[in-house]
Amino acid sequence: MQAALVNGILESLRIGVGFLWTAAWAIIMGLVITSLVQVYVSKERMAQVLGEGNLSGLTKATVFGAASSGCSFGAVAIGKGLFKKGAHTVNFLAFMFASTNLIVELGLMILILLGWEFLVAELLGGVILIAVMALLVYLTLPENLFDEVRQELNQRDQEHGITEDPTCGMEGKDEYSITTDGGETLKFCSEGCMETYQQEAASSGGWRDELLSWGGWYKIGNQYRKEWSMIWKDVVAGFLISGFVIVFVPQWVWNTLFLRGDGLLVSAENAIMGVAIAVISFVGSMGNVPFAVALWGGGISFAGVIAFVYADLITIPVLNVYRKYYGWKVMLYILGIFFVTMAFTGFLMEELFAALDIIPNLAGGQTASEQTYFELNYTFYLNIIAFALSGFLLYVYRRGLGAPGQYRDPVCGMRTDDSGPSLTHDGEIYYFCSKRCKRSFENHPNEFAQHHLGVAGAESSQSHEHH
Repeated sequence: MQAALVNGILESLRIGVGFLWTAAWAIIMGLVITSLVQVYVSKERMAQVLGEGNLSGLTKATVFGAASSGCSFGAVAIGKGLFKKGAHTVNFLAFMFASTNLIVELGLMILILLGWEFLVAELLGGVILIAVMALLVYLTLPENLFDEVRQELNQRDQEHGITEDPTCGMEGKDEYSITTDGGETLKFCSEGCMETYQQEAASSGGWRDELLSWGGWYKIGNQYRKEWSMIWKDVVAGFLISGFVIVFVPQWVWNTLFLRGDGLLVSAENAIMGVAIAVISFVGSMGNVPFAVALWGGGISFAGVIAFVYADLITIPVLNVYRKYYGWKVMLYILGIFFVTMAFTGFLMEELFAALDIIPNLAGGQTASEQTYFELNYTFYLNIIAFALSGFLLYVYRRGLGAPGQYRDPVCGMRTDDSGPSLTHDGEIYYFCSKRCKRSFENHPNEFAQHHLGVAGAESSQSHEHH
C-alpha cells in the first residue's frame, strides 16, 4: 500500500513536470512577445476610451485586454482601476476576460497541451463569449447599483489614501513612491512598475532605436520579470495539480459528475459542470490549462473542458476579491453573468465543432501516463533556445545594462537618480529607488554599504577598460 502511494506520487510528479517541460518554450516565448507589446506598443488612456458602452468601446476593451496579459488577480485589480475612472461595466468585464483568456502565452499552451481545435475554440469562443456577455449586461445591468458602487469605491479609496499605479492601474503602495519634478508624489504597485515609469520618462527615440540599445532590452527584461512574477505560482500549481488529478482521481468520479453520451442535454450539463469545477478548483490564469488536460483525459466532453478553461475569473479566491472591491451584490452579479456566458459558450463551441466534425478524438492518442516527456526532440531544442533567451533578458536586467539613472541603489541594485530618497553613511551619500529600500539600508547599513562599494568598484573598473 505504501509502495503504491509512493509510486503514485512519483508518477504524478513525472506527469506534472513533464507537462511543464512540454509547454516551457511556449510559455517563455509568449511572455517575451507580451513583454515586447507591453513596452513598445503605446496605449491611450484606457479608462477614457472605455467609458462608452458601445461596440467601439467593447472592441477596444477586448484589444487592450489581449495586449495587457496578466494573472487573474492582476486583471481584476486593473479592471477595478478602469471601473473607478469611468469605464463602462461591460467594457471593464470584457477587458478582464480578454487579459486572461485571449493572450499569446495561453494560446501557445493550449496549442501544445490540448491541440489546435481547443485553441480555435478558445479564440473564437472568447470573442463570442464577450459578445454574449455584453448582450446580457445590456439587458440586465442594474445601472444605479454600479454607479453607487463606483462612487463608494472612489470615496473609500480616497479616505484611505489609495491611488492607482500610473503604469498599470493597480493599487499603488507607499514604499514604491517617487516625487516628480513638479512636486507630485506617484505611487506604484511594485518596484518593477516604478522602474518602468522611470524608464519611459528617460526614454528617447522610437522602438527601433530602443531595440538597438541596451536600454531597450533592459526595459524588455524588466517587463519579462514582472510578467513571470504574476503568473509563476499559478503555472507551477496548475501543472503539479494536474499530475495528481490524473493519477489519483478515479474514473468513477468523472463518470458521476459528468453525463456521458451524445445530445444537447449532455453537452449543456458538461459545460455547466466544467464551469462549476473551475469555481472550486482554486487554479486560475494559465494554471488551468494543464488541469484541463486532466479533465480531457478523464473523458470530459469538449464543452466541459473549454468552459473550464474560460472560467479562471470566477474561482473562489477571485470572487472574494470582487466582494472586497464591490460588495456582495456586484460580486454575485459578476458571478452570474460570467457563469452563464462561459457555460453557454462552451456548449455552443461543442455543437459548432460537432457540426463541422472537428472535435478531437481522445481515444486516438496516448494517455498522460503512457507519454514520454523528456526526449531529444523539437521540444528539447525549443526549450534550450527559450531558456537561453530568458537567461539573456534576466542577465540584462540584473546587471542593469542600459538602465536609467546615474546612481545604483545599494539594496536592490536598481539604477536611480538624486531625486529620490537618500541618506549619508560614513561620509558617503547613498541614493535609493524607494523608501522601502532606504529602510532596508538603515536596518543593515554596513552589509549593504560594503556590497555597494564592491559593485561600484567593479563597474568603475569595467568602465575604465571600455574607455
